[in-house]
Amino acid sequence: MIKLNLIVFFIIFFLTISTAHAQYGNGYGNNSGYGSSRMDRSNQVQDTPEKPKEIPVEVTVGEIMKKMTPELKLDVLQEIAIGNVLKESIREQGIIIKDEKVGQEQKGKEIQALSETTTRKINEFLNPDQKELYKKWIEQKPDHKKKSKRNK
Repeated sequence: MIKLNLIVFFIIFFLTISTAHAQYGNGYGNNSGYGSSRMDRSNQVQDTPEKPKEIPVEVTVGEIMKKMTPELKLDVLQEIAIGNVLKESIREQGIIIKDEKVGQEQKGKEIQALSETTTRKINEFLNPDQKELYKKWIEQKPDHKKKSKRNK
């Protein structure tokens, strides 16, 4: 009878310890156990803000070309050439913006110079009538209006 009581006592004792161990995770509630650390890691992952997904350059250029082509009456070769110029310009702009060594004022100057270079390259592919349409098209863009208001 004593052996049976002793066996039941040890079974209950081990079940109690294993339950406490599972609940508190090896550290008895001090966040150093398995269960708590897993929860902490999952909370840390959720707390960090996700970076917005970058839109591929090709998609951006495609949208611009959809608007520009009918208004300027571009042929296929002009469309390809101007698309390539825009892709290069947008990539360069991304590099300038991501450069942490340069101040905001310097970045603005570099982007303005890049914009002027891009406009010059695009004008090389346009005939005189298209150049006038391109000039008007640029002035109609919402971004250009905002910049001119800021400069005033």
